[in-house]
Amino acid sequence: QDKEKLEIRKLNDPPSAETVRDMIKYARNVIEEFRRAKHYKYILCLTPLACELLEICELSLDKMGAVFEDSNVYMLHMMYQAMGVCLYVQDWEGALRYGQKIIRPYSKHYPSYSLNVASMWLKLGRLYMALENRTAGVKALKRAIAIMEVAHGKDHPYISEIKKELEDH
Repeated sequence: QDKEKLEIRKLNDPPSAETVRDMIKYARNVIEEFRRAKHYKYILCLTPLACELLEICELSLDKMGAVFEDSNVYMLHMMYQAMGVCLYVQDWEGALRYGQKIIRPYSKHYPSYSLNVASMWLKLGRLYMALENRTAGVKALKRAIAIMEVAHGKDHPYISEIKKELEDH
């Protein structure tokens, strides 16, 4: 699946191998920069930092998006970070937009019963519920449960907790 995970945009004039190499180098550097910024600055100030971190994500997604498909692992990593920042500042719509972009490639890249995929469905379900889209929320939570029942077993307390969450809505 390496080809899918490192997918390049289909353009009339495909990027050169050097452009792709440079973009991979950029992606790795920006991911490391983001990690450092998140680690050091979370301690100092929270809301202004979140805006700065989200800006790093958005700028790097724009730049990488010129070469990489959304399903590219570097794009997915940065979208996941952006989603996390949106969740932190309670920007539910922003978090949902990123989550919706992430879930299809996650479902392709990870095995059928991956807890990474289940976790993303769980986040999406909770976001839909918070945004009062019960139909989509129930559907997403049920997908998370289906994966978790295989991964953890039907009697796992976490699954019971999510089922109760569904009943309460």
